[in-house]
Amino acid sequence: MKKSWVVLLHAAFWLCYFMLVGIVLGVYYCSNVYESDPGLRVINAFQSILLFAFVPSVISFYLYYFFLFPRYLQKRKVLQSMGLGLLISAGAALMAYVLLRYFIETGRIYDMDHGGRYGRSTAPNVILVMTMIGMLCGAVALVMNGFINWFNEIKLKQSLREKNVEMELALIKKQLDPHLLFNTINNIDALILKDAQAASGYLNQLSDIMRFVLYETREQNIPLSREIEYIEKYMALQKIRTANEHYVQWSVDGNPEGKSIAPMVFIPFIENAFKHSHNKKLENAIRVGMSINDHSVQMRCVNRYDPRAQQRDIGGLGNELIRKRLELIYPGRHSLEIKHENEEYYVNLIIQHG
Repeated sequence: MKKSWVVLLHAAFWLCYFMLVGIVLGVYYCSNVYESDPGLRVINAFQSILLFAFVPSVISFYLYYFFLFPRYLQKRKVLQSMGLGLLISAGAALMAYVLLRYFIETGRIYDMDHGGRYGRSTAPNVILVMTMIGMLCGAVALVMNGFINWFNEIKLKQSLREKNVEMELALIKKQLDPHLLFNTINNIDALILKDAQAASGYLNQLSDIMRFVLYETREQNIPLSREIEYIEKYMALQKIRTANEHYVQWSVDGNPEGKSIAPMVFIPFIENAFKHSHNKKLENAIRVGMSINDHSVQMRCVNRYDPRAQQRDIGGLGNELIRKRLELIYPGRHSLEIKHENEEYYVNLIIQHG
């Protein structure tokens, strides 16, 4: 929510509160004439309103708003919130009463001990009423802060959903990049004369990849085994372009059965590794490993790169967009570490199972 709207909400509340208190105390003062001078009566009424109604309410409202809500209630510490809220309101009421007595003792407010309205004998009642006023204003502050946070969360989720759609569309577009299809088809075509059976196998893998990208990526979650199968087929097609059998090191540790994952959360980093590994004669130029346990799945991807070559973002999508997609589908349930040193680009992604 925009800051201007928040300020407007606060202003509207205090305007309504001021009008309500003014009406109540105005009626009370008019029906209890204790001073012959009307001007002095008005001054006393205004000063009493400030001390009796606004000091405890303002202190309670903003301590509830800026302290109690974010540190306790938002973290679902309900009992602690209730106890601390009572202490805040009681403390604000006691402070207001001390100020009220000070102004009475110094003669700045008419001493109404004739009727005993603000006399010391009524101190507990006055403090109790001001405590209740503070708690009511504090409750309004909690509701207002909760509404603002709820509204902001809705806007954030909507923004992340839009980013997620953009991410998924960009991923699909990237996977169906004509250059990738043409290069793969040309490589398979060249392989047909040498090994028709192998070429047929690669062609089936390409068909499976296209089917996976076009249809299965529409689901929110897919079996982890299907994601691993897609990665393996993608690597197999990429390895057609080199005769180096040890160009890629790939390993899976753990059993993926019975576990699910959002589609295509790992492949952008693997694509990036193939894109920027220029020397295909190096052994283990690309190292990809996946570790699976009952609590999480971890992917580590390391590739050698030429620091003199210009490095581009992952698949043209950018790390920031990938991070936002992970934040949307795995909020608080993932960690992503990306670094590059010693001519190696390192990615470590851990996703916790739901």
